[in-house]
Amino acid sequence: MVVGTGARVTTIDRGLWGHPDFLRLWAAQAVSSFGARIAREGLPMVAILVLRAGPQAMGLLAAAGLIAYAAAGLGAGLVVDRAPKRPLMIAADLGRALVMLAVPLAALSGSLTLAGVFVALALISALSAMFETADHAFLPSLIDASQLVDGNAKLGTTDAVAEFGGPALAGVLVQALTAPIAVGATAVTYLASALCLTAVRAPQARGKAPEADGPAATAPDFDVLGGVRAVFAHPVVRPIWLMSVARDFFGWFYGALYTFYALDVLRLSPAQVGISVAAGGLGGIIGAPLAPLLVRRLGAGPMVVVTGFAAGATGFLIPLAGGAPLVALTFLIVGQLVGDALQTAREIGKTSLRQALIAPTDLGRTSGAFIAAAGLAGVAGALTGGSLGAAIGARETLFVAATGGAVVPLIGLFSPLWRARPATPGRSP
Repeated sequence: MVVGTGARVTTIDRGLWGHPDFLRLWAAQAVSSFGARIAREGLPMVAILVLRAGPQAMGLLAAAGLIAYAAAGLGAGLVVDRAPKRPLMIAADLGRALVMLAVPLAALSGSLTLAGVFVALALISALSAMFETADHAFLPSLIDASQLVDGNAKLGTTDAVAEFGGPALAGVLVQALTAPIAVGATAVTYLASALCLTAVRAPQARGKAPEADGPAATAPDFDVLGGVRAVFAHPVVRPIWLMSVARDFFGWFYGALYTFYALDVLRLSPAQVGISVAAGGLGGIIGAPLAPLLVRRLGAGPMVVVTGFAAGATGFLIPLAGGAPLVALTFLIVGQLVGDALQTAREIGKTSLRQALIAPTDLGRTSGAFIAAAGLAGVAGALTGGSLGAAIGARETLFVAATGGAVVPLIGLFSPLWRARPATPGRSP
């Protein structure tokens, strides 16, 4: 914005708030994040309420989504590094809209099956992996390197808001419209996201370096593991990836056992469990704007390690919960609120470092390597956590998970990540 005072003209830097294309990308991410949360909650509700799926089928449904997400992450990385990213994001949105519309149409025609829900969740997971990979690689071509932490913090804030409000909105929609119709309604969010993205200008139109555009890009042909090799070749990104894999593995112990632990061991009501989970979403909303402040205060690399240790310590609050229901609920709420705030800040720092340190032609494949690792670690963690929970008990297994989460940041502490203190996130350490 320009302000004139007589002969004097002053330019006021509004940062990303004055960046129309970033605001359009932000709007697209915001509405698609809500759609993804409603779909994540709605499809299992369709399986339970309409098709009467049991616990075993629900476990397989969750595994199917994680496996599809992981597999698509590797493939998406190849495509993203070889093609314009914005059209890929639009295509992913349109594909997700079509899948979500197919569910109520199948239900209304009487042809909806459990296998169909499996396929729908797998397709949604794969298309979401494509969208996230392209989004991660597109952002550095849209804004300056010095704005990456701020940009990721803003995107992280709306993602946390969606995590906080999306599941509740899904429940309201299912109650009001029935599960299949509620799932179909998410198509609107994906169509709105695609519309916002069509208004974003190409990088070269803004004087920025053009993004990779097809076969002329320098990404190797069909090198599925190229992203993993690029990750391991970088001394700072490698420990970030290893920490992410280990953290996702132990994190899914909680994913497998948290609800059972809260209901069966702590004897909380379903409403109280919902409140504790919502506290995690609120923590994410708090943690996202903290990320830029922590990066400036600690440096990018140390911020990732320090928040990792702090979140690891907070993880012990979950298995330590006990006593009267309100006391136990307080432990869970504090654990979720503080833990998710720290986790959100850490993820923003990690993402910004990756975007700043990895070559633009490798961003898609390295993002795919992170997505694939998250999915596979999640499957392994959920299966291991469930098995341990059956063998030694839920509380004891969550202590194992908390111990693992507390140890994981040592990977970063004894690596070049701890010394990564760039003046801005856009400069190599």
